[in-house]
Amino acid sequence: MKKRSVIIPVLGLLFILSSCTKQLMQDPTTEKEAGNFLSNETEVEEYVNAVYANLQFNGLYGLFMPAIAEIPSDNTYDEVPANDDGIYGQLDQFTLIASNGIIASTWQDSYKAIQKANVVLNRIENISYNVATTKEARKGEMKFIRALLYFNLVRLYGDVPLALKETTDPNVYFGQGRTPSADVYTQIIKDLTEAIDELPVSSAQSGKVIKTAAQALLGKVYLTLKDYTNAKIQLTAVVNSGRHRLMTNTTDVFSIANENNAEIIFAVQFASGLNGNTEGSTMFQQFSPSGTQSGAKGHNLPTKSLYNLYTATDKRKGSYIDVTAAGIPYCKKLSQPTTVITDGGSDVVILRYADVLLMLAETENELNNTVAAIPYIDSVRVRAGLPGTTALTQDDLRSAIALERRLELIGEGQRWFDLVRTGTAVSVMNKWFSDNGILTTIDNHNLLMPVPQGQIDTDPSIKQNKDYN
Repeated sequence: MKKRSVIIPVLGLLFILSSCTKQLMQDPTTEKEAGNFLSNETEVEEYVNAVYANLQFNGLYGLFMPAIAEIPSDNTYDEVPANDDGIYGQLDQFTLIASNGIIASTWQDSYKAIQKANVVLNRIENISYNVATTKEARKGEMKFIRALLYFNLVRLYGDVPLALKETTDPNVYFGQGRTPSADVYTQIIKDLTEAIDELPVSSAQSGKVIKTAAQALLGKVYLTLKDYTNAKIQLTAVVNSGRHRLMTNTTDVFSIANENNAEIIFAVQFASGLNGNTEGSTMFQQFSPSGTQSGAKGHNLPTKSLYNLYTATDKRKGSYIDVTAAGIPYCKKLSQPTTVITDGGSDVVILRYADVLLMLAETENELNNTVAAIPYIDSVRVRAGLPGTTALTQDDLRSAIALERRLELIGEGQRWFDLVRTGTAVSVMNKWFSDNGILTTIDNHNLLMPVPQGQIDTDPSIKQNKDYN
């Protein structure tokens, strides 16, 4: 899975969700059309790889998803808001407009991948596989990816169009508008529940979705919905699987030499130095302080206030986060490319075991099992060289868990979703702005991103979120 597969063409949502009518009328300019493809196992496998490859697109985990889920928070900021037409600065300053390129790319690339997954799920039942369990695994993989993408979409935009079938006619989706978020969540849960039964417990191929990935993601979905009982069931299953553990040293978690280690549950794969340096990501360039590397952009940098939360004995200080000679914090979870700056080889971690343990701590605490929650947070703290938590009450432990998630998951695109999920985004961010002398305030309408203007222009039944122009 390290090497990006050839992208197989897709009809339907690739065009349905394009930003202009002219694009809807274009013929595919690719070598193979879906209608004449997917007639045997080899072709399905090629198409499955294309779905994974879509996760590497800039609108997803090639660049924008980690940024869109963290820059609006108190964890990271945009060093030079004017860079790249201000698209990152708008996230940082809560001045988003519906034509923002990050917003548009995240929406479009999500639906392109969803459509590809739909194609596989629509065709695979009629395809003979040499090994039946491989066919079941592919179904589970596609359902996991579709669920992951809809989970991102519903958290970012609220109600979104729910497309579950392959289509070659864009017109079938026009006029349907946005599906209520409750219905989207129902489908997410359905996909992940089925995927858990279909996925294998392990895979010989790095980067493939396995059972614990679906369980961990479903646990996060239930946690987001405040269904703590079901969240505990899924997250506990990951722990009891024995498949994962914390790395002994924090320096080993994100090392390129140690990728796909036992702590990593699911990550989007990148590799440097392949195919003319085209298989890496640009995130190291984009998320490095300007002036420190040739072409560095200074986007999505850790805030100084976050850096100051790490104590001197915290092993993550220096391995997860550090400061330049000028005192500017930067995230060390992305390794510097050895080829060119735009060819980063670091995988992008979506789910890992430390996150599962912290979610379990939160789940137990919200179920009034505060004593049972403490060992989960302490395991993460002890690995970081810290003593166990001193929190004893439910409220104190809530704060301790929130802090630990900031320190442990910096740069992984979790903080903004955590703030929204816990209902603290408005109060935390307004206090942060005030404490840092920033003349910005937000309210509940800022908890969702604007729907891309191109989608509304293409299909007027898709309405804009409140208070966005």
